Amino acid sequence: MAARPHVMPATSSVSHSLPLSHSPRAAARRRHSSSSVPLPQQKRPLFSAFASVTTGSETKAKTSQEAEPLPLPELPTNESDDELLRIRHSAAHILAMATQRLFPDVQVTIGPWIDNGFYYDFDAKEAFSDADLKKIKKEMQKIIRKKLPIVSEEVTRDEAKARIEAINEPYKLEILDAIKEEPITIYHIGEPGSEESWWDLCAGPHVEKTSDITSNAIDLEKVAGAYWRGDETRPMLQRVYGTAWKSKQQLVQYRELQKEAARRDHRLIGKNLDLFSIQEEAGGGLVFWHPKGAYMRHKIESLWKDIHLRGGYELIYSPHIAQQDLWHTSGHLGFYSESMFNGLEVDKEMYQLKPMNCPFHVLVYKDQKRSYRQLPLRWAELGTVYRYERSGTLQGLFRVRGFTQDDAHIFCLPNQVEDEILGVINLLEDLLSKFGFADYEVNLSTRPEKSVGSDEVWQKSEDAIRSALARKGWDFIVDEGGGAFYGPKIDIKIKDAIGRKWQCSTIQVDFNLPERFDLKYTDSDAAEKRPIMIHRAIFGSVERFFGILTENYAGDFPIWLSAEQMRILPVSEDHVAYAEEVKARIVAACPQARVTVAGGERLGKLIRTAEVEKVPLMCVVGDSEREAGALNVRSRTQGELGSVSVEDVIQRMKVMNDEQLSEF
Repeated sequence: MAARPHVMPATSSVSHSLPLSHSPRAAARRRHSSSSVPLPQQKRPLFSAFASVTTGSETKAKTSQEAEPLPLPELPTNESDDELLRIRHSAAHILAMATQRLFPDVQVTIGPWIDNGFYYDFDAKEAFSDADLKKIKKEMQKIIRKKLPIVSEEVTRDEAKARIEAINEPYKLEILDAIKEEPITIYHIGEPGSEESWWDLCAGPHVEKTSDITSNAIDLEKVAGAYWRGDETRPMLQRVYGTAWKSKQQLVQYRELQKEAARRDHRLIGKNLDLFSIQEEAGGGLVFWHPKGAYMRHKIESLWKDIHLRGGYELIYSPHIAQQDLWHTSGHLGFYSESMFNGLEVDKEMYQLKPMNCPFHVLVYKDQKRSYRQLPLRWAELGTVYRYERSGTLQGLFRVRGFTQDDAHIFCLPNQVEDEILGVINLLEDLLSKFGFADYEVNLSTRPEKSVGSDEVWQKSEDAIRSALARKGWDFIVDEGGGAFYGPKIDIKIKDAIGRKWQCSTIQVDFNLPERFDLKYTDSDAAEKRPIMIHRAIFGSVERFFGILTENYAGDFPIWLSAEQMRILPVSEDHVAYAEEVKARIVAACPQARVTVAGGERLGKLIRTAEVEKVPLMCVVGDSEREAGALNVRSRTQGELGSVSVEDVIQRMKVMNDEQLSEF
């Protein structure tokens, strides 16, 4: 498989268009324009005088260079490296083989490759310990070093069933029943029939022999519980996760990446900075936004609304529930019921919490007759939806049960699809660039075997998407047959500061809902015709995007987004009045500025607290600052800026907030 490109915009109105992989924080910052107010020379290193008091002798005050994350290597992926995928798939089989050698009573189930490695699910009487994992890993390495061949064999269904029954593997019988194609493929590690041979039902692919895997480039990471087939009524299995790479050096680099990812964990940062919480008393997967996090969400949503209104969208709001019949008509109860909460009875009628906003927007369209002259209609909504997720799959803000989609739907004529898709692409680039994301991976998914809609409308829609991407100058990867049954789509992944890719934006052409709801418009020839519907989201969900932002910035949010932008620290109680006066002047001149005054403790403690809470700007005020009408400023990203007049601070705060700047 060809390596996926780092897709860069051909043209951009933003200045930070270099890939994040070239400069991890460069794309996450917006440099000042020539209209920015220049800072005067620093008068004295005031904060340095408190460095030993505030951070301990082992660390120094942060400079702008120290604020930069260490550049991390870009590791290969399953998509970009077919050999790596084969290694990981084969490692999963070797894991199962090694486990059954050491624990003969263990029964095996499934073992696929995953993004950074592989896993295998086992039915074992005793829970695997850390010591067990070490033993299993050593046994895997022994198998690898034996250079055993990995051999494919095709058998009939009856032969496969007989072999599975002979080794008493009931889970494999269930897997066999789920396989519809014949012949059945079996992969052996070791020559079939030999004393060392172990086999598994599998379609491949695999390496040719175990020694194609580097024995010191694998590791077993953890054990987790997993219900068989994801069904809570079925047996609880033990899932052993592992990672595999092409070389020991790649494994070392991966471990460094994992350490950095752990440091950036949005759940830990969210708690430490008091941004949000999941309250188990209320239920799993339900997000509580604390005041600081709520203010940041407000800033994100306000920016989202402003950009959409400027882009020709209209805002709408829709209910949280609807009668169950609506979800029958939309098809959600038929295709999506497992992800929907149970219905609730109201006045002897059944209602359903909405898992999506689409049918509500469709009903608004149907509320009146539409003419071709009205199209396109672009309707946007920050709509909260509710989806059932198993408790074991919930993960911070990334997997929740109630979340807000940044949803929009466009109703347009067939000949408007290309321009509308290009408009969405331009809008998402504009919006995502505000948060420093400028490195995208673009995927186009085309018509699957089972689909609705005519050949002509599919072809025109796919051609329109390709043409829009060409006009934008973006390369893309084609996923043949990967589209939804109701239309082709574009999926866009963004890359964060440490090189991880996150699926966020989706643009989906839909022929299904207009058909199901019998949507129409009157064309120029007075005939009634069916509009094309385009679904699109930029963030995906506000909650998940906020989690991505938190990890991207490691809690050091851009100053325009921070709930608290500046904290004024009086040297003593004598300087509190001046600090409050300065705060009042800044907020009066720049109402969007978030400024606080801290006091009541020694200055060293105040500075240390502000550092821990990642306040972007700390401003100390003492006798000299009061006399000069100034603040002694320290920026988390730029270091010590010295004495700055209050007027200069006000001007800079205005520019920073108006232009969504990352630095002071």
